[in-house]
Amino acid sequence: MLTAPYPSSPPPRSVTTDRILVVDDSPDNAYLIQAVLDAEGYAVEVAADGYTALRQVEREPPDLIMLDVVMPEMDGYEVTRRIRNHPRLPFVPILLITASDQPSVVRGLDLGADDFIRKPVEFDELLARVRSLLRLKHTIEERNQIARQREDFVSRLTHDLRTPLIAADRMLNLFLEGALGELTPQMKEVIPSMIRSNQNLLQMVNQLLEVYRYEAGAKSLAFSTVNLQDLLQEVVLELRPLATAKNIALGFATACGPTTFTRFEVAGDRQELRRVFTNLVGNAIKFTDRGAVKVVLGCVSPEPVNDPGPTQAWLVIRVKDTGPGIPAEEQATLFQRFRQGNHTRSGSGLGLHLSRQIVEAHGGTIEVESQVGRGSAFVVRLPALQT
Repeated sequence: MLTAPYPSSPPPRSVTTDRILVVDDSPDNAYLIQAVLDAEGYAVEVAADGYTALRQVEREPPDLIMLDVVMPEMDGYEVTRRIRNHPRLPFVPILLITASDQPSVVRGLDLGADDFIRKPVEFDELLARVRSLLRLKHTIEERNQIARQREDFVSRLTHDLRTPLIAADRMLNLFLEGALGELTPQMKEVIPSMIRSNQNLLQMVNQLLEVYRYEAGAKSLAFSTVNLQDLLQEVVLELRPLATAKNIALGFATACGPTTFTRFEVAGDRQELRRVFTNLVGNAIKFTDRGAVKVVLGCVSPEPVNDPGPTQAWLVIRVKDTGPGIPAEEQATLFQRFRQGNHTRSGSGLGLHLSRQIVEAHGGTIEVESQVGRGSAFVVRLPALQT
């Protein structure tokens, strides 16, 4: 039941017209709410039941949903739950209208409603709550827009930075080779340092560009059958000189018996997976001053089940080092962007974040196991191709 009169001093109307969907199985209630909102300059649509409301929301999401709790067939709680669980809907504030007791209000808020108002509804309170929720909606939209603009700017800037960095790298190498004239001893000493610094910056720019491609959903993966045993052996062979230079042993082994797995194959983008394991093994070498780095390829066979349907086997790659280890408080944020940890070694803090995105794009997981003073192990699990 709704109460009159209309507010005596209506607030100024919005510059833009906000769209509000009123969902109520009582035509009288819906008409009164619509009249109040129309008088304030809002564009109002009405749905008489939950199913109709869901169709309208999917077709064209409104800026606000006013939802009666008690309705036949599908109540307001179920409508709220379905809207909040819909994977493609943007955020739309939901205002529940209820005559129920406090536990029912708690249930609605737990399901994802943003506010509630009790019957009989006072128009002043109704309009105040509408304005409040619309402010919330616009604030979130503005924040998302700023985030998208920032990411687009960084992506474009990162892409544009690659060209001069690549040109600088080529020019410095020409200097070092003597193609542009004889170098003084001081220049021969300085230029290799300049080349390394330029290459480190180029690597960071490339990583940042890849991060934003993944986050924007603009990264295209070329999936094929990838033999992980061959790939990991290539990575170990390529990085072994770095380990040798630090007097660190770098080894590779498989932990599956010959009768368990005859092939170590996954469906994936070989170049992107190579990027992951090059980063993990390279980090292990960088942060290990003595001891060894070991890469182990194992497998987890599916557990026997009564269900005759297909089961999934997993390939498990462990990159284990004897470095200083990672404190527990740092492990929780290790895969976030620009998280370098409390160490003095150089790094952009992007490699592990990008590695996680690549692994998850392949349907896998990545995690760290570490204790201070006892080394670390990065564990990657990827779904194996079935024979």
